[in-house]
Amino acid sequence: MAIKIIGIGDDGKLSLLPMYEQWVYESDVLIGGKRHLDFFQDFEGEKVAVEGGLSSLVGRLKNEEGNAVVLASGDPLFYGIGSYLSTKLDVEIYPYLSSIQLAFSRLKERWQDAYFTSVHGRSIKGLAQRIDGHKKAAILTDEQNSPNVLANYLLSFGMTEYKMFVAENLGGKTERCQLLSLEEAANQVFSPLNVVILKQVEESPVWPLGIEDGEFIQRKPDKGLITKKEVRTLSISALQLKKDSVVWDIGTCTGSVAIEAAKIAREGQIFAVEKNEADLENCRENLLKFRVDAHTVHGKAPEGLSEFADPDAVFIGGTAGGMETILDVCCSRLNAGGRIVLNAVTIENLAEAMKAFKERGFETAVTLAQISRSKPILHLTRFDALNPIYIITAKRGE
Repeated sequence: MAIKIIGIGDDGKLSLLPMYEQWVYESDVLIGGKRHLDFFQDFEGEKVAVEGGLSSLVGRLKNEEGNAVVLASGDPLFYGIGSYLSTKLDVEIYPYLSSIQLAFSRLKERWQDAYFTSVHGRSIKGLAQRIDGHKKAAILTDEQNSPNVLANYLLSFGMTEYKMFVAENLGGKTERCQLLSLEEAANQVFSPLNVVILKQVEESPVWPLGIEDGEFIQRKPDKGLITKKEVRTLSISALQLKKDSVVWDIGTCTGSVAIEAAKIAREGQIFAVEKNEADLENCRENLLKFRVDAHTVHGKAPEGLSEFADPDAVFIGGTAGGMETILDVCCSRLNAGGRIVLNAVTIENLAEAMKAFKERGFETAVTLAQISRSKPILHLTRFDALNPIYIITAKRGE
């Protein structure tokens, strides 16, 4: 049995090489979306519409005795069915132009330096930090995450330096391409078959690691309720984040750690919990300002942690009691190779944390951060000391 996966455009048979079209008609089974199958009304073999999950399709193809052709939109290996089927079956893949390639040709822009992502059949959550700062970003959409929904989402994060190129029904009779401001795109209705390219027309704001404390909206008692810049930088370094890390920030307060972590783990997921409602509101405003789309929960940890994906990195900035139960959850759910970083202010909390980690089979290392910042006094300079912080880093023992 031969299985061929053939890419096809929105203009149907016209997009196929004669040899590919011949393979379609010579096959015993033709598989594809309903739209693809409609291009071949005169096909005399068996037609199978792809609906729902692909596991049943794999089972069907494994038991197929005749020749099968699977039709896929554009390039089957670009966010397409080809990448999945090729890991399960022995297939031959014959791509057509991808929708992204066609869209960039209509925009008359090179595309080797663009960022690519998809919200087709996926959550839009986290998109803000993924695309922030890229000169060009190509996005595959769907009916739920349509260009107008995407435009409103980006506007909520103030990303007005981007224009949106929307290419609809590429290669078809009703093709339409428009370069729009986000405000214009937010108020339009688009065809479900579209591709979006975001083009930066002004510079995006840049926040390197170590954002100044004063940049965050925060409650301001004496010295401020925020993980200070220097301690924050050391703590995030200790987490050893990767670009796709899943991060928990427990007792997030202003969200400063979650925000800085998201700038590193842009392709990952950020989860934050905070018991104080006013602080959580400040956190959410900061997330919008710094273009981080994190999942936030109002509650006292470990409440709310069951909603979070298993973490690669956990930062605990404050526990307000209940450290044992919090560490039970964090230690049991931490992914292999992950790290927990806990900031303690008192010797008692340090001792409690060290004992709790040891009981759970975790190795620890502690850094005592005693930070002083220069402060002018008349025409002279003195140093103003911050509260000493114990930075505890924990990982599973060998």
